Amino acid sequence: MNDELLRFRAEFPILEQTVYMISNSLGAMPRRVRDEMAAFADTWARRGVRAWHEGWWEMPLTVGNLLCRILNAPEGSISMHQNVSIIEHILVSCFDFEGPRNKIVYTDMNFPSVMYVMEEQRRRGARIHVVPGDGVGVDQGRLLEAIDEETLLVPISHVLFRSAFIQDAEAVCRRAHEVGALVILDVYQSAGCVPVDLSGWNVDMAVGGSVKWLCGGPGNGFLYVRPDLAERLKPAATGWQAHARPFEFETGPMDWGDPSWRFLNGTPNIPALHAARPGYEIVLEAGVDKIREKSMRLTRILVEEAHAAGFSTTCPEDPERRGGTVAVDVPNGREVCDELLRREFIVDYRPGAGIRMSPHFYSTEDECRAIIAETRKIIAERNHA
Repeated sequence: MNDELLRFRAEFPILEQTVYMISNSLGAMPRRVRDEMAAFADTWARRGVRAWHEGWWEMPLTVGNLLCRILNAPEGSISMHQNVSIIEHILVSCFDFEGPRNKIVYTDMNFPSVMYVMEEQRRRGARIHVVPGDGVGVDQGRLLEAIDEETLLVPISHVLFRSAFIQDAEAVCRRAHEVGALVILDVYQSAGCVPVDLSGWNVDMAVGGSVKWLCGGPGNGFLYVRPDLAERLKPAATGWQAHARPFEFETGPMDWGDPSWRFLNGTPNIPALHAARPGYEIVLEAGVDKIREKSMRLTRILVEEAHAAGFSTTCPEDPERRGGTVAVDVPNGREVCDELLRREFIVDYRPGAGIRMSPHFYSTEDECRAIIAETRKIIAERNHA
């Protein structure tokens, strides 16, 4: 079949020597990142300190504006940060937990780093309610029922990192707003692979990063705050970039800048921001809707081939509830994963899930079939050793 998205394969050098199936962990590097990094170095070399006033200082927002187009958010509502753990600390610092509305509701299928941040809010008076999952998904009825009039925050993942289960973010936001709670939606495993509609879903806050499906590399977390909410929040975890007049170096209490700036803190990571742009631009050019359509086709092939080989999968069977990853559970999965890596089939292993295989818009159907065939071959070789 004619696959128009394969025209982007030439943008990613690693595809020339590997079957790269790990975009849920680290997306392939676009070729033009080298040019971006060279542009950063040239600017630093030629313009020196003047670069701060010639674009560097604004990069956390100008780069964030590319994500606004991908995630359907108003311009200026997404700011760039180092990683999601820091962002979660910034967000929780906006709230206190001393009153009756002091409950945080999330699921045990969240990414652990987010849970660590939330659990530490117990020392500030927060009550934590954890909704258990079943290893693949979360019962939405139980999650919605747990969100009540005493709930302050609901930090949940749009797509679960272990199983690629897609949660109904819009329904969670609707329920939270019915009782006066706020949602922090983690879109790390969906941004760039599964369509996200921050405005349409009326999301309060969203976090994510560039490492995975956005192909933006490490050092780039991002934060969205609904514009009307941003005007009211004042993070205790802050810094000089959030000040209305940072280069006046005023002492004393914070004088907050515009809402789009107030969640920033210290000096931004300019090299990482340069590295992020090519991936965002390519995702925009490819189109997330087309990426999602192809992802559903490729993951279906992986599931069908895995089942035909007698392997079990720890991901949703329903393609509408499955993100971009298929986890294949095989005997001695960690060792099989290591052998796949040695043979240039790039995957990873997660306890409780299995070997995670994540094709992206630059992957082919033949690669999906080949990786299951190679897995089967490795297991057969081990059984006859």
